[in-house]
Amino acid sequence: MRDNIVLWWILTGFFALMGVTYTVWNIIDHPDRPIVTAIEWVGTVALFFATFMAAMIAFYLDRTHKAQGGSLPEDILTSDIDDGDPELGEFSPWSWWPIVLAGSAAVGAIALAVGEFLFPVALAIFVVAIVGWVYEYYRGHFAR
Repeated sequence: MRDNIVLWWILTGFFALMGVTYTVWNIIDHPDRPIVTAIEWVGTVALFFATFMAAMIAFYLDRTHKAQGGSLPEDILTSDIDDGDPELGEFSPWSWWPIVLAGSAAVGAIALAVGEFLFPVALAIFVVAIVGWVYEYYRGHFAR
């Protein structure tokens, strides 16, 4: 895991170096123009944006690695299954509500393409899916 973080910081430095090189090269290539028009702005902004995004990923991975106290057993290739935490939470493999929720997102996406009259339908399906998913253990066969 630590090697990946170092690689992301190296990638950040590479993008920064390429952004500076690209910008200076454009200024040198067009000596007859003012600096503002000599710079090719699309490539310059894209390279510095890639620098910023790689730095964000490197910073996030570094902070997450420090917060969890090092590498987890899931991140180590030589660890066994038993090395990890056996309690991962409570899951409902029989639940249909995530599929209904995905259907509401699909209807919402279709509403963007077809027309806004479908948004209330998507919202209604969304509300039903969320309420059903939250309360699935409080009614029927699985009630406690």
